Amino acid sequence: MNILHVLFKTSIGKKVAMAVTGFILFGFVIGHLSGNLQIFAHPDKINGYAHLLESLGPALWVIRLFLIVTVVVHIWVAVQLTFENRAARPDGYQKQITLRATLASRYMRWSGFVVLAFIVYHILHFTVRVTHGPGAYPMTVLADGTVVRDVHSMMVLGFQNPLLATCYLISVGLLSWHLRHGLVSMFQSIGLRTRPWSRFLERVSVIFCVLYFLGNALIVVAAMTGQIRIQNPLVAGYACRDACDVCGAINTEAIVENVDVAKDNQS
Repeated sequence: MNILHVLFKTSIGKKVAMAVTGFILFGFVIGHLSGNLQIFAHPDKINGYAHLLESLGPALWVIRLFLIVTVVVHIWVAVQLTFENRAARPDGYQKQITLRATLASRYMRWSGFVVLAFIVYHILHFTVRVTHGPGAYPMTVLADGTVVRDVHSMMVLGFQNPLLATCYLISVGLLSWHLRHGLVSMFQSIGLRTRPWSRFLERVSVIFCVLYFLGNALIVVAAMTGQIRIQNPLVAGYACRDACDVCGAINTEAIVENVDVAKDNQS
């Protein structure tokens, strides 16, 4: 109980809570991007990866709920600290601070709200799968015959929509911007941002956030320009040959048969 009081009732505790939750979310976005970059490999790679996560069952939702709670705590503490800082500073001092503040720190709150809206939509789109029609969430078969969700096609279909792709790029750009300031603030909150390596830390955070944005943007642009193509014949609308490279030695009839069998078993 005393630990919770220190974390959420004192200014230092709230800063530590911000740093800890920020670190957890930072690790998540890195892992999320690493998984998404598998889209450049054979579709079985990212589809198998997504199936592995789904096979965790209730444990996956425990992880998701933990991340949601982490986001809520991060936002709540950020709002609390913002109000405390405003109340503690005179108007003149506040103006001086605002003038010296970086653009990222001044708009940290707004970028955070936009990113939050993006996260909600992203979950509805790819996790809950309710934002688009059934055709946007196809099934496919791995090389070993396992019927799985075709995440590869889902991503390509999503990013082929210019409006969705543009919103995604803007949101990821704001998230990268948010991370750039958040990383520096995280080290400052726990007392690790010392003068000797402050400039180095800022440069590293900028480089990291640029690379993070480029990694996500590469996926979107590749899907929009056709560099990544849908390879599921049921989605692409073409018939493929037996043992062709596109389907990974599984022809259209096999995919249809296995998907139908899976649906029958579930019903």
